[in-house]
Amino acid sequence: MPLLYSTTHYISRTNHHFNRPNRRNKFPKMTKIPLLLILFLLSLLSSTIAEIKTLTITSDSRPMILFEKFGFTHTGHVAISVSSVSVSSSLNAPNPDASRLGFFLLSQESLLQVLLEIQRNPHFCVLDSHYIQHLFTFSDLSPPPLSRFNRSYPVSSPNEYSLFFSNCAPETRVSMHVRTEIYNLDRDGSKDFLSAGLTQLPSLYTFFSILYLGFLGYWIYVCFTEKRSVHRIHLLMAGLLLCKALNLICAAEDKHFVKVTGTPHGWDVLFYIFQFIRVVLLFTVIVLIGTGWSFLKPFLQEREKKVLLIVIPLQVLANIASVVIGETGPFIKDWVTWNQVFLLVDIICCCAIIFPIVWSIRSLRETSKTDGKAARNLAKLTLFRQFYIVVIGYLYFTRIVVFALRTIAAYKYQWVSNAAEETASLTFYLVIFYMFRPVEKNEYFMLDEEDEEAAELALRDEEFEL
Repeated sequence: MPLLYSTTHYISRTNHHFNRPNRRNKFPKMTKIPLLLILFLLSLLSSTIAEIKTLTITSDSRPMILFEKFGFTHTGHVAISVSSVSVSSSLNAPNPDASRLGFFLLSQESLLQVLLEIQRNPHFCVLDSHYIQHLFTFSDLSPPPLSRFNRSYPVSSPNEYSLFFSNCAPETRVSMHVRTEIYNLDRDGSKDFLSAGLTQLPSLYTFFSILYLGFLGYWIYVCFTEKRSVHRIHLLMAGLLLCKALNLICAAEDKHFVKVTGTPHGWDVLFYIFQFIRVVLLFTVIVLIGTGWSFLKPFLQEREKKVLLIVIPLQVLANIASVVIGETGPFIKDWVTWNQVFLLVDIICCCAIIFPIVWSIRSLRETSKTDGKAARNLAKLTLFRQFYIVVIGYLYFTRIVVFALRTIAAYKYQWVSNAAEETASLTFYLVIFYMFRPVEKNEYFMLDEEDEEAAELALRDEEFEL
């Protein structure tokens, strides 16, 4: 493929125009901030699932493109194939140097050193750094019209590395087809396409899926034995357990096939489908329990319906963002934007589902002053207050603590954050399902006259403020 700039030239080792050093080809000062931002975001990313990826870069002028972040063992390998390479440049920079465009690996430990180099010298090109592991530059491409390169590199030093493409030629746009294959070799010589810290995920998800299936079986048994006390919310809760179990099964199969073959074999589609249904059901169940729907009242108020009408469409958007994030990668231009969209929508939904619980607590508080059923209202207030605390704790742990674990854990132990998240989710389900289980004589509502008198005093003295 031709290399395009002003007039047509080709990528070739023998082309003296292309390979002639151009001292004006400094890394422009205006790219310093984007570079620092890219490298800073790198430090926040967790290791990816290194599926065999084939992608197309079209007229891309970014100075740095992050492809993968992967934890290597001492038997790690990186295989890169590029083809159909072309570079277009402006009239102000008609002779880009092929050695100023290339691929490299950067370890997490060397990240800070590279950042310091960029800060000291605004014109610094990352390809000149001594802290990176060079792979190849465009000067190594085959002569035109093929303009391609294909090679596998061993990674003998165990660490977490990021695969980058760097464009240090000013005012140039790069187009190319790229195929990456990143893996570790097992003892039997087979390839493992999961990062060193994520190779335990198939077994982890299988284990939790079995627990949820057992949980579902027990829940069905409880609903059958207490069928007189079963409400519609309990059926939704059973559906939630089913979707969670199926979601974990698909996740386990997805990670297994990626681990063994490098591709999910369609399990990723099923994973995203059940993830969408599960998340929508989870938020719906929390909202409906928070309103007391079906077991305290048979209808929803207008403001409660509006919460659902806000949360469900936002979850559709959040799951679209999740698919884009999971199925592409940081190499697409809008990947950071999709991460921001997902984070913003998730925060809005987490805040929205708290309102029905607060409304129910305030409503019960007001009702307790007029209906003469102090003990029963106190029991309901206690129940919803506990529910509020459990929901807040669950959201805090899965959004903040899990993120912190992913950030601070060594790359070999990235699976710990996944285990912590699933453990927290299972604990949350167990607590909520126990609190609102179908029983004919709920312990919260089995009250006598002494309880009634004590409740009146409690309601008089305590305002149940959140």
